[in-house]
Amino acid sequence: MRGVIWYIERDFLRWVRGRVAVFSALVMPAAWLIFVGLALPIRFTDNYLDFITPGILVMTMLSAGLSGGTLLMFDKILGFLNKFLALPAPREDILFGKILFVSLRGLIQATIILVIAVLIGASVYSPLQYGLTYLILFLFGVLLSAFATTLALYLEDHDSFAAVNTMISMPLFFTSSALMPYNVMPEWLRTLASLNPLSYAIDAIRAVDAGALPLVQIVSLAILGIVVTAISVQVFRRVTV
Repeated sequence: MRGVIWYIERDFLRWVRGRVAVFSALVMPAAWLIFVGLALPIRFTDNYLDFITPGILVMTMLSAGLSGGTLLMFDKILGFLNKFLALPAPREDILFGKILFVSLRGLIQATIILVIAVLIGASVYSPLQYGLTYLILFLFGVLLSAFATTLALYLEDHDSFAAVNTMISMPLFFTSSALMPYNVMPEWLRTLASLNPLSYAIDAIRAVDAGALPLVQIVSLAILGIVVTAISVQVFRRVTV
């Protein structure tokens, strides 16, 4: 674990020194929360802010998770990844360090969004409900960051990764259950949303908020995360830069 902790510490130091990046990552989720959660006259729920908050939390983790590939891309372009791969520490330390850093960073950002939601009128829940919410967000963050770091190994430059990032993130968000319940969706959108990993996380958080224990969604996210991480480990063991 020592090597993993060193890589996490390195990325945290780099993150907190880039103050613009720290605040800019919160602009879009906060804007969605405030201007959509409070401004739209939605009729299918009594408190749309409570309904949309889980979607915005998952969107925050989505953005943080996919940006994990950007970190690896810059290490590759600047030549740091070559040096890390040549170190005697296991290669998996690099991968696990990136995944854990990105997931923890996403949880910090999600916490800020959650505080904003409560301040502008979202409901306050029990410590157990918040704990389960963080567990779901962490599992989702691991899934996304493992996928993004693996993808970054196969792309040649930052512009390519940014294009793929945009191509993935927006369709995933808008075809999820983030903005509306299944019963008001068109049939084609309902089908896509039910298969969307974002919907698994969003529906799980909404179930937790309602007092239920969404074991199916939690187990599904855990299995997906394990499978994608295992694939990432195999790719990292064979990669040459």
